[in-house]
Amino acid sequence: MSLVAVLTADLMLLVQASERQAVAQQPAAAVRTHRPEPQKTLAAQEGKTAQPVKPLGQLHKPNLFVVTRKPLTNELLRKVARVSGVTALELADAASITLDGKRVQTLAVDPSTFRAYTPKVTAASDALWNNVAAGDVAVSFVLGNDGGLSLHSRVSGPTGSLRIGAYATTGFGAVDAVVSREVGRTLGLPRDNALIVSAPKTNSDKLRKALLKVLGKGTQVAMVNPVLPPAQAKVRTYAAGSFMSGEQITVALRAAASKLGRPYVWGAEGPNTFDCSGLVQWAFAQAGVRMPRVTHQQWLAGPQVPLSQIQPGDLLFWRIDPTNPGYISHVAIYWGDGKMVVAPRTGDVVKIAPISTRNLAGIVRVSPTLAARVR
Repeated sequence: MSLVAVLTADLMLLVQASERQAVAQQPAAAVRTHRPEPQKTLAAQEGKTAQPVKPLGQLHKPNLFVVTRKPLTNELLRKVARVSGVTALELADAASITLDGKRVQTLAVDPSTFRAYTPKVTAASDALWNNVAAGDVAVSFVLGNDGGLSLHSRVSGPTGSLRIGAYATTGFGAVDAVVSREVGRTLGLPRDNALIVSAPKTNSDKLRKALLKVLGKGTQVAMVNPVLPPAQAKVRTYAAGSFMSGEQITVALRAAASKLGRPYVWGAEGPNTFDCSGLVQWAFAQAGVRMPRVTHQQWLAGPQVPLSQIQPGDLLFWRIDPTNPGYISHVAIYWGDGKMVVAPRTGDVVKIAPISTRNLAGIVRVSPTLAARVR
């Protein structure tokens, strides 16, 4: 299994934009749906734009996401374009901003061109990108649905209110909001400090190292949809002692259960409020296990096991994002006897609930060694 996550822990921070601008081990028995069906509408009523966005052209699969300390110059962009295997580039502005009181990793983009680098459902929506061009913010389905940011609503930003114009998962994992470059300027985002690179036929790890040499010190490059040779993607075998001990599992489960009734808050890591992956990270940390922060990274924290072999302490993952159906977007901890400990969504609390198999992506048995390596 590849140990590549969409974004590194450091990269998730991006740049701070100026604010001026022991449980029974039993197989799962009773299951039910614990989450509502995703909303069918992904864009609010279209806003008015001086000029509609351009029609969607050829899609480009993003393979690397670059963030630099200084603006990318034309000279540097030409050097990157000449690196063997690079087929397409998209420039953007990247920063962490406060949105509705939450720290949200945000990209400012050209809606007409950036759309081609997003998952197909998102890319194909003219209404979605016209709303971004008109000045709206598009937030990820996870932030919108779980974080309580409904379509059409207005939320506070660094320089005033912004309308939630769409749910638009970028496919870059920790990036949860997209605005136009014009709006990005008003929000104080740094200019030209992010780059999306498409290189679908090139070893992503080798290309990452090549770009670090070209772009120099202070550059961060994360692999997205990594292209890896078979030797790196082959299935691993796991020796005895590769997984959590019984004592560690008990400590993690008791830690999670100690937070029953605490409210869900999107982006919260504890100790008094949690989102789904924040609860997992905090509970496992009490057992001495270093877990990555976000759901799609936790998916890489060990091998997948069949639902019929699930054990207490295993992690359950779901794909519930209609804007990017392949994206891992929700996680819970298996408690035993067909139940899980979960931080569900805004308006709910940490609870023990029957597990749900609707949109279930799989079960992961945590290996502390693998979990600690995920970035």
